[in-house]
Amino acid sequence: MKSIKFTLVTLGSIGILFLGACNNSEPAAKTETVAKTDHTKPSKGGQVVEVGKYHLEFVTEPENKGTHLDFYLLSGDKHEIIPNAKVTAQVKTPKGEQKTLNFTYDQEGKHYAADLPESAAGEYQVVVLSDINGEKVNGRFSFNR
Repeated sequence: MKSIKFTLVTLGSIGILFLGACNNSEPAAKTETVAKTDHTKPSKGGQVVEVGKYHLEFVTEPENKGTHLDFYLLSGDKHEIIPNAKVTAQVKTPKGEQKTLNFTYDQEGKHYAADLPESAAGEYQVVVLSDINGEKVNGRFSFNR
């Protein structure tokens, strides 16, 4: 009986020693963190979708006879402007109607623009289709009027 107690105490002591050895009391090595730009945040105040290396930003501005739509199409970590894409939008109105809009590139504003001649109140669902030298890049957005 004494040898069993002695064995249990010995094994318990060894176990505590191993647990103490596993506890690393030295401070962890310092790691450097590099500040990265959060590309998912809007730079123009609109809705943002990241598609691969592309940053798509959709901005709406209500007007008297409809809604002005701005679309920013940027590439890479530096958000380089893509001025030569073919951009269209398929819009589903609150009434359930489908409309197709062709965007034109605004050289001064460095974005694509279109006007939606619709002023019905409710939610509009928009799919922006971009063709960048044969590469298809699409984004889904919505807005309320």
